Amino acid sequence: MSRSVRMADIAEKLGISIVSVSKGLSGKDGVSEEMRAKIIATAKELGYEPPAPKAAAQERTENIGILVPDYFFEESAFYSSLYRAVINRSTALGYACLMELVSLEAERACTLPNLITQNKVDALILMGEFDHEYITAVTKRGLPYVLLDFYDTNLDSDCVIGNNITGGYTLTKHLLDTGRKNIGFVGSINATTSIMDRYLGYTRALFQAGIEPNPAWRVEDRGSDRKLIPLVLPETMPEAFVCNNDEVAFRLVECLNQAGYSVPDDVAVVGYDDYRFSTICRPQLTTYHVSIEEMAAAALECIQRKFSNLPSATSTHIIPGAFVLRDST
Repeated sequence: MSRSVRMADIAEKLGISIVSVSKGLSGKDGVSEEMRAKIIATAKELGYEPPAPKAAAQERTENIGILVPDYFFEESAFYSSLYRAVINRSTALGYACLMELVSLEAERACTLPNLITQNKVDALILMGEFDHEYITAVTKRGLPYVLLDFYDTNLDSDCVIGNNITGGYTLTKHLLDTGRKNIGFVGSINATTSIMDRYLGYTRALFQAGIEPNPAWRVEDRGSDRKLIPLVLPETMPEAFVCNNDEVAFRLVECLNQAGYSVPDDVAVVGYDDYRFSTICRPQLTTYHVSIEEMAAAALECIQRKFSNLPSATSTHIIPGAFVLRDST
């Protein structure tokens, strides 16, 4: 029998993941008896010979694929930082990571990424926000996966998100406590689950204060392609704005300055994430801190459990944040 045949060859022939092949050949749970028989028969047909046993320190070979929508990586520096945190955590755990950017066209056509079609990875982290149909398409191969920084209410899947509703509520409550009652929101609420949840926190704080949100004060920040668009100020200005992230808040402050408004004297502004835009903005932004390191650690913990075949129910992991007071309010 030839040693040149790999588990990847068996996986490709059967249209399944390398992890499934490994489980089938090793007798582990996780594949049906019918599939196990197919795996063993295909291995014999191709002339597969198991590699020699390795030392314990050399046994781990799992690769993790990271899929990110191209427009998220292009538009938001936050995701490059989150990606780096995932890489750092993966390296510390002994895993290798491969990233592939997914174009909007590929997502809408449900075109599988090369990481999957070429059997290069054993697990997936989907980061940013993907449509339900695309998630369903890329996970049909049976690879273990986790959603990072978003969730899908129509899927029973592990996901790791920030405490977005609480964050939106906390920022809005802070503005209310400063005496500002007329408060707008900047963000296209149907673009991502994070923006929607931050908006829900904003509306919750207003309703608790007996205030009806004014739809004229909700400013769109991105188009149907989810890419950022120029901000258009309302005809009648509120006293403050809650922004769905720091970069958008930074752009809003610039827009307000150009229109002759002073921040925070005329209009207060709060951001979200506590990323670099919060401190390069003038004035610096009051915001809500998101721990990308904790998010990355939680995502990798989910993947570790899946690699180890540890029994666990799928769950939503909510990473707590923290209010940060600066000069923009």
